[in-house]
Amino acid sequence: MEETASKHVLHRIQTIYSQFSEKEKLIADYILKDPQHIIHSTINQVSEDLMVADATVFRFCKRLGFKGYQAMKIALASEIVNPIQDIHETISEEDSEIDITYKVFNANINALEQSKEIQDQSMMKEIIEVLSNARSLNFFGSGGSGIVAEDAQHKFIRTGIPAHAYSESHLQVMVASQLTKDDVAILISHSGSNKDIIDVLDIVKQNGVPTIAITNLAKSVLSKNVDYALYTAAKETEYRSEALASRIAELTIIDALYVNYCIKHKEQTQEATQKMREAISMKRI
Repeated sequence: MEETASKHVLHRIQTIYSQFSEKEKLIADYILKDPQHIIHSTINQVSEDLMVADATVFRFCKRLGFKGYQAMKIALASEIVNPIQDIHETISEEDSEIDITYKVFNANINALEQSKEIQDQSMMKEIIEVLSNARSLNFFGSGGSGIVAEDAQHKFIRTGIPAHAYSESHLQVMVASQLTKDDVAILISHSGSNKDIIDVLDIVKQNGVPTIAITNLAKSVLSKNVDYALYTAAKETEYRSEALASRIAELTIIDALYVNYCIKHKEQTQEATQKMREAISMKRI
């Protein structure tokens, strides 16, 4: 991850917390408890307080996407002095329609920016490789996530690979029982704890199916048990749940997967798209 993309230290720590080792969690807790103390401390002071090696603190900073401790401190200081404003918190009943509209746009932009920062280069590369070797792509989502799954099907069907979306719980488990190691299951759940999706996960894992999660919470049943996970970032506010705010980030992750797949399978995608255009042209008067 590029250092310029890792501006929000506290948010990134919270998002990938469950992936840390015990020593990394020790450092993370130390930073989250008193960020002000960190920006006035040296790496030696931190390591002495926690009874860990300087190198351990240094590697932790590298994992967050920084060149070292000093770079992390500078970003953290900027974050504390100029905290990111939660646009939705400022919405009031006295706002005009256009003010509310602008604030919603800005909040969506903020959700995309924060989600972009927590994407993992190696994880994305591995996932694209898995999709490239799949016989079929199967997207599972319930409720609002089911809409995201349908969007994924609508996109990937243009590439020539069999792509399917399932949002009804009974159909989900029926399909899951028939998938094999040659297929891929993409499970979309904002909370990562939706029972229907966890049921699907349990079934496909028994069949050896590669599993990919798109979820907002790093610490969840879903994210801890899939083979690969991609994360979104969004905050819940009075007027909008975090699930709604993260929806645009989920759709953008799907877009990123789709474009990456298209580039790897250029000829296949072009041929499938041409056939589709010819078929759709019949629908025009």
